[in-house]
Amino acid sequence: MPTAQLPIPTPDGTVDAFAAFPGDGERHPGVLFYMDIFGIRPELERKARELAEQGYYVLVPNVFYRHGPAPLVELPDFVGAEDRNKAVEQLMPMVHAHTPELVVRDAEAYIEFLTSRPEVSAGPIATIGYCMGGGLALRTAAAFPDQVAAVAAFHPGKLVSDAPDSPHRALVPAITADVHIGHAETDMRPEAVSELNRALDATGVRYTSEIYPGTVHGFTMSDTSAFNAAGLERHWDRLLALLSGAFPAR
Repeated sequence: MPTAQLPIPTPDGTVDAFAAFPGDGERHPGVLFYMDIFGIRPELERKARELAEQGYYVLVPNVFYRHGPAPLVELPDFVGAEDRNKAVEQLMPMVHAHTPELVVRDAEAYIEFLTSRPEVSAGPIATIGYCMGGGLALRTAAAFPDQVAAVAAFHPGKLVSDAPDSPHRALVPAITADVHIGHAETDMRPEAVSELNRALDATGVRYTSEIYPGTVHGFTMSDTSAFNAAGLERHWDRLLALLSGAFPAR
């Protein structure tokens, strides 16, 4: 499975990114893969390679590039609760500094770069994301509806609130892509998930949105104490079905 470390130019600098793609010399659908808060590391690279093995070109940018190249914090091989709290405390200022305006500006550069790769098929791409990356994937799909055919968000959290700019009000109505959202049991109340689903219903898009039983925030990440093996397997089933539906002729 070929992989590469690639520099992505943006209006604000150069993003360090990881890419994985089939080595068959053919062109494949592009997938913009948004990291969780802990950033690019062996866990995300494994996921990117596994997805690439299914016939996709997967690009994982370091969205915190303005603060330096990945890794931005030192993490142990396995992130326990104490390690998690320490890392999150260090990284949250970067999360807050990554405003919606910067997200969209960077997303435009990521899409331009991804679709220019010789290994990537012509046409729209998919965006996927984990944890905070789920929100970034949804915002990208909303900002560039003509260029995103499918979007998946896993354990994103905070998609429904009373705020006027709550994602279910500010982002969902602009999405035209096929959607899957996999919620951890602890991320959103069932009533909030139902409200999000009503917003998705109103768009008319094809979507699935479900609470994964027995999971907590971060359940897809096998290098953390949040990991849930059944949740990860369900995530792959849902993600691959979503992508196959969006790119049937790949």
